Amino acid sequence: MKKPTLREVFTVPNILSYFRFLLIPLFVYWYLTAQTAQQFFRAAAVLGVSGLTDLFDGRIARRFNQITELGILLDPVADKLTEGAVVLCLVTRYRWMWLLVALYVAKEGFMAVAGLIMLRRGKKLNGAKWFGKVCTFVFYVVMVLLILWVDIPRVAANTLIILCGGVMAFTLAMYVPVFLHMGRESREPEHRA
Repeated sequence: MKKPTLREVFTVPNILSYFRFLLIPLFVYWYLTAQTAQQFFRAAAVLGVSGLTDLFDGRIARRFNQITELGILLDPVADKLTEGAVVLCLVTRYRWMWLLVALYVAKEGFMAVAGLIMLRRGKKLNGAKWFGKVCTFVFYVVMVLLILWVDIPRVAANTLIILCGGVMAFTLAMYVPVFLHMGRESREPEHRA
């Protein structure tokens, strides 16, 4: 990756990604210090703003031709750090969240390692697949429900956590053949030579 110019560093989509990085410690602080429904709502609102900026940064980048290599790197890093902060915060209230922590680490660890291997072979995943988008949607719906529904019954909380874990496991299982196929494609030219 070539060194980005100042203009590339400060595109509107990249500024939105930087803003999302700043929202992470704010969410963590407000969530961990929350004691009332209103305080939990404030933490959820920060997460909502982060989600909206994530939604709009890609659209703005495509619409105004502001896609940069730096932005392609920043966006998923902001996503993963935000999601990681959310699951780690929720572990403090919901014991079964450790299931999601384990699945999250397995899924994102696989994606990172497989993505790096493919990048070294000159291949990369062209955006999230439909099941990745569904997983992200389910993840955020479940997390926001667990944040906002302060007095949620344990059975309901555990059911939501298991549902989210099932979608994460399904997504991981769906991405494995995608990366295996990319790996086979990256080796094909070697066999023809």
